[in-house]
Amino acid sequence: MHQLEPVYRAGEIQERVRDLGEAISRYYGQTSDLLIVGLLKGCFIFLADLVRHIRTPHEIAFLGVESYGDSMQSSGRVDLTYDPKTRIRGRSVLVVDDIIDSGATMNYVVPYLEEQDADEVQICVLLHKRSPGALERDARWVGFDAPEKFLVGYGLGVGESLRYLPYIAAVVE
Repeated sequence: MHQLEPVYRAGEIQERVRDLGEAISRYYGQTSDLLIVGLLKGCFIFLADLVRHIRTPHEIAFLGVESYGDSMQSSGRVDLTYDPKTRIRGRSVLVVDDIIDSGATMNYVVPYLEEQDADEVQICVLLHKRSPGALERDARWVGFDAPEKFLVGYGLGVGESLRYLPYIAAVVE
């Protein structure tokens, strides 16, 4: 059993998610052929809440990516575990993820989508650890700057556990 220290309360998260959805709606407006690509598994709760606040017409697709496995540290290697082969060419693509930690996942996913001729690829992430030099392209929308701790809840997990928490907490060693 892990000891947890709360970092972001449920109400605080919901308020920030609403603000992100409104900002994204202003950016894309009503005319975009927007495809929102969620990175499984960690994004699923954040994405579900976020898209309810995005007024721009959009489609949703998912990519399965993994760099942690059951560990509390990134392996540094990104594996694509699921790709539905959704049409990317000529579309505005918004990549949604739960957290940017080492940057390895975004450094893999963004070029992957650009190679499929997306008109533009932008990033929205709930949590960003701001590791120096980690990202080739930074997120346009960030919910919170995250502490340098292992975080769980609101979709983030240790392996497959603790994703269900309605708040975000740090695992205390």
